[in-house]
Amino acid sequence: MDIKQLQYLVALAEERHFTRAAERCHVTQPTLSGRIRQLEQELGVPIVERGQRYHDLTREGHRVLQWAQAILRDCSAMEEELTALKGGLAGRLALGVVPSALPMAVSLTSQMRERYPDVTFSVYSRTSDEILREIQEFQLDAGITYLDNEPVRHMHTAELYIERYCLFVPDTHPWRARETIGWHEAAGEPLCLLTPNMQNRRIIDHAFELAQRLPVVPVETDSIINVWAHIKFAGLCSILPAYFSELLGPDASIRAVDLENTEPSYRVGLVTLAREPLSPLVSALFELCRDSEPFPLTPRCGARE
Repeated sequence: MDIKQLQYLVALAEERHFTRAAERCHVTQPTLSGRIRQLEQELGVPIVERGQRYHDLTREGHRVLQWAQAILRDCSAMEEELTALKGGLAGRLALGVVPSALPMAVSLTSQMRERYPDVTFSVYSRTSDEILREIQEFQLDAGITYLDNEPVRHMHTAELYIERYCLFVPDTHPWRARETIGWHEAAGEPLCLLTPNMQNRRIIDHAFELAQRLPVVPVETDSIINVWAHIKFAGLCSILPAYFSELLGPDASIRAVDLENTEPSYRVGLVTLAREPLSPLVSALFELCRDSEPFPLTPRCGARE
């Protein structure tokens, strides 16, 4: 058994297609298939369900895949540490981020690259559940997600910022000049919200439950940009983190109104699998969080004239 065989297996599991996996690994399809068959013979278990096309891994194959992912991650961490010992930290970090936190992730990635210019990032939009699962499956190095609302088990965590919420309304809305609004009132407005599989949406739904009102939600989406577009062009309202009023710049067509009784708000933080040693890149990311305050507390919305 060698590293190449494990790399081929991981590529096949992720691509779910022999030819695409071979192209990704820069080998021919027969070479990739042959090396995986060799791995099956060496381990004495079937790994791939055989057929005319790729179907899935066997039960044993899924366990082999988990070990392969862990071994490859450790090899990558070893290479990172040796590079750091030679005088520099370099490599690519795969970071999963809940949609509402994607804009705030820029502060973390930019400060990390300022400190370590040879470190690069792949940033993926993921639900909170997907982040935890993909970290455990070694598809992501770390994630930015909520720390309080739902359990974050077996993870190292570091708080980044506090998320507070505002009601965003079109400039034509009768509430455009109000400074605050209650959740009970907001529930009666036609809202465009994130889909229920997003933890941000579950937090908002819980707030409405506490207000004893069911919200009117004619449009759901998994895209923050699509939410903003529905406010701007379709006349709907939405509930978003307060920093969106600054992030997207001055926009006279949209106003932000503070929502009452939003304290305590929700902590958003950096998470990674609780295992030692952490890779040098992930360790440096957490060290950055400890050494600085990359995320200020999110401001109150306030009515904008």
